[in-house]
Parts: sequence; structure tokens; C-alpha cells
Amino acid sequence: TIHGKIPSKSNCYKVVTIGGHSSLAKTKAIKDYEQSFFLQCPMRGTNLDKYFKLNVDVFYENMRPDLDNCFKVLLDCLQQCKAIKNDRYCVEIHGRKLIDKVDPRIEFTIEEVL
Repeated sequence: TIHGKIPSKSNCYKVVTIGGHSSLAKTKAIKDYEQSFFLQCPMRGTNLDKYFKLNVDVFYENMRPDLDNCFKVLLDCLQQCKAIKNDRYCVEIHGRKLIDKVDPRIEFTIEEVL
């Protein structure tokens, strides 16, 4: 279980100008979520390098957010905290959208696929 509101991948980047060139940068919301995820992830450092299935229940504060926008953020966070070696090993995702106004969170399991 990872507590906190998972941000939508489509809203995680902002356009910035660096040396006269436009670039994309992560928003504060995604940086904060990545840090929180890292601290809470029970699989941190596992570095799974086999094909896997991801089962995830996403508890939102309301029905407004799209479920599919959280999958990439979750996979990126799992890779960043070295729970998985690479998100390309994900071959199946089962996701459910649920509501919890008080405690938005994600609950997930990873199962190796043979």
C-alpha cells in the first residue's frame, strides 16, 4: 500500500526554458509523490528482472480521474525505487478504480509470469 494521491501522468510535466530552449520538467506534485513512494514501497531494492503481472487498486478521492493515467506513474516509481528492473517486463495489468475520500492510495501486488 502506498498512501497519497497518485498524480496523473498527463499532468506531471511542465514546459520550462533552459538556455533559450524549451524542455519538459517534472512538476512538484510528481517529485513529491515519487519521494513518498520511495519511502513507502515495501519492494524497494528487489530489482525484479522477470516478466510480471501488476494488480492494482487505485483509491481516488472522487470518480473524476482516469484510471489509466496512473499506470505509467506507478511503473515509473517502481522502476525508480528498484522494485522492478525495467517496466518493459510488465506483460499484464489488472486495475480497479475505487473511492476513498479520506485516504487516497494505491494497493498493488506484483506476480511473476512464467
